[in-house]
Amino acid sequence: MLEKKFNVGDEVAVLDDVIKGKVIAVLANKIVIESTDGFPFEFAPKELVVIKENQFEMSKYSDISNELLLQKTKEIPKKKKGIKFKSDVKEEKLPPMEVDLHIHQLIPSTKGMDNYDILSTQLEHAKHKLEFAIKNRIPKIVFIHGVGEGVLKSELDFMLNNYNVDYYEASYKKYGFGATEVYIYQNPKN
Repeated sequence: MLEKKFNVGDEVAVLDDVIKGKVIAVLANKIVIESTDGFPFEFAPKELVVIKENQFEMSKYSDISNELLLQKTKEIPKKKKGIKFKSDVKEEKLPPMEVDLHIHQLIPSTKGMDNYDILSTQLEHAKHKLEFAIKNRIPKIVFIHGVGEGVLKSELDFMLNNYNVDYYEASYKKYGFGATEVYIYQNPKN
């Protein structure tokens, strides 16, 4: 393997890290560099590459004649083209549709409304959004209903029983106790 010669003052970059700097000492089997942050580091010569003045941006596929770099670029596995299976696409990557059912999010004012009117408005909005999700084949929807006395949640559960869905408590970490996640079946259950 050909070792590159390094000189004090050379601008260098580390192959396996994001460190760049200037050579401050050349020893028998190691090169001491001072990073752009002002910290000294020691590396083996094969771990460094000289940055030429005319190189503005360096990438792992640039034509630097460094055997270690060339070997690493050959080891990068190629992605296979072909059919994607459901197991290849993680369900967590698909963000669920979120619907906030807090009344102040739905209408500008509750003036003149009693509790029944507020609950009816919230349930009508939830029904409309659920039917929209079903029609547009959206697999998940999260209804944010809050904790309160649990009236909206129990009415929402009752409504969801009339649809081809599964529902459960949404992520406590993300929503707290006041949300229900709904999984919409795209084909009828048997």
